[in-house]
Amino acid sequence: MADYHFVYKDVEGASTEWDDIQRRLGNLPPKPEPFKPPPFAPKVDADEQPKSKEWLDVREPEELEELEDDLDDDRFLEKYRKMRLAELREAAKAARFGTILPITGSDFVREVSQAQSDVWVVVFLYKDGIPECGLLQNCLEELATRYPATKFVKIISTDCIPNYPDRNVPTILVYNNSAVKGTYVGLQKFGGKRCTPESVALALCQSDPVLNDGHGGSDSSRGNVFEGVRRKFIEKVVAQHEEREEEDSD
Repeated sequence: MADYHFVYKDVEGASTEWDDIQRRLGNLPPKPEPFKPPPFAPKVDADEQPKSKEWLDVREPEELEELEDDLDDDRFLEKYRKMRLAELREAAKAARFGTILPITGSDFVREVSQAQSDVWVVVFLYKDGIPECGLLQNCLEELATRYPATKFVKIISTDCIPNYPDRNVPTILVYNNSAVKGTYVGLQKFGGKRCTPESVALALCQSDPVLNDGHGGSDSSRGNVFEGVRRKFIEKVVAQHEEREEEDSD
């Protein structure tokens, strides 16, 4: 007669023939899985990891500054680090404006005349209660958002020029490098009361790269203005055509 209590060892641990028979008959629960420790993985120091282009792309400017000494031996990564740092600085520079800044007469010299030489300043002279001023301000607010590397300021006309006649507002003065580069009195050059942000942008950039989106040089930025005007014009024509088709279908 077989000894059902014989104990044997296998790779899964200790058991008996009797236990195995009882498990096959369903009288005992299944045998637990053998314990397997997780595979060993040495801790990796992030500072010792090899640096790559993708790794540099997610670094902050302060981190890129600190990496200067660490990347001296890798010419490619050091060159890319400098390029990436320049891109971040340029982006920060481009984003420094983006709205119309209200100023007073006492602010004019600091905000306009003493602006950096590479910054174009659009000065909006206005008076409250004049519809044309509100219309032009709406256009300039949109342009200030589109072209954050151009500085837009607004000032009550008589605070800027004492006794400035109301019939001359709205007026736009364009400054660069402490000098007046352009003067626009009224809405005539912008399309009259039908002026749009596109028509204002087109007029401002006819002779000088006044509007700057912060990407590329002045020629590139001026080209972006013209391309943006063309795209907006096409969008409006398409929208008007669709509206007419809907009206006809009704």
